[in-house]
Amino acid sequence: MNKLLELNHVTFSFKTYGGVVQSVRDVSFDINQGEIVGVVGESGCGKSVTCQCILRLNPEPPGFFSEDSSIKYKGTELLKKSEKEMRAIRGKEISFIFQDPMTSLNPTMKIGKQIEEIFVYDKSLSRHEKKQEALDILSTVGISDAERRYGQYPHELSGGMKQRVMIAMALVGSPSVVIADEPTTSLDVTIEAQILDLLKEMKEKFNVSIILVTHDLGVIAKLCDRVMVMYGGKIVERGTVEDIFYHTKHPYTAGLLKSIARLDMKKGEKLTPIEGTPPDLFNPPAGCPFAARCEYCMEICNETFPEEYKITQGHDSCCWLQHEDAPEVDLLSGEIKEEGNGE
Repeated sequence: MNKLLELNHVTFSFKTYGGVVQSVRDVSFDINQGEIVGVVGESGCGKSVTCQCILRLNPEPPGFFSEDSSIKYKGTELLKKSEKEMRAIRGKEISFIFQDPMTSLNPTMKIGKQIEEIFVYDKSLSRHEKKQEALDILSTVGISDAERRYGQYPHELSGGMKQRVMIAMALVGSPSVVIADEPTTSLDVTIEAQILDLLKEMKEKFNVSIILVTHDLGVIAKLCDRVMVMYGGKIVERGTVEDIFYHTKHPYTAGLLKSIARLDMKKGEKLTPIEGTPPDLFNPPAGCPFAARCEYCMEICNETFPEEYKITQGHDSCCWLQHEDAPEVDLLSGEIKEEGNGE
């Protein structure tokens, strides 16, 4: 498949008065043309920072990449580009839909002018052509009476309409990759479904690749082709939606699945929360970041970070339970099928 985006050994940290926070730790993945890849995990696991690293949106300093970090777009290294060169990529090649349109849209500017800002460095378009592009994309994302909406301010639009404007702003530059950072967080379930349907429609219509950041596994199941599960600044499991939901191979992924309601739940059945708290990224553990919260934790889990075990083609898990000497465990049922040596 045609790889648009490649991240290799990306490590990003922030210098603070309290020390260095290692927000993203040795993250590697790629994005292919025309696919939707989900990034899921608890708040603070590094999802948003990882995606902001792609467009270099995190301030540098106090943030900084490790020397072996690499982010390539269509074979070109982004970490070597200047700020001016990155501005030519943002919005035109790779665009970003931020979490909250209430705070992302400028309350003092009309909607149309905010969309037209994407073309601020494009001298080939006249003022009339820029307006027409804005009107066309507003209509494309399902905003009725685009001419009137073009001249309105953000406070005059509903939450769902604001999010459609954010999607319009992300698509108007005809990017190859769209990063959607929890695009349905502040919306009710009806509007959320409409926005998800719109994202899927835009992907099919423009053949755009989408990186979808969310903590909602229902959104992942509805929209994504592949999934990456993040914890403690690392990717702990990756695979197709079917792999992650039905053939789970990491205790953290299983914990996420057990903590959400299911249609087949019996009356009185309780959800199972993940006990404990995420690791301290000022001083991250040497071993598996989930070890302190894991009911299957072995001695080696606290000492050494597990290698990435290949379960099937495209399905990988960073868990010592996949080692040949570890006990065989059905993570979704919690049944230990066979005792291993346990290292």
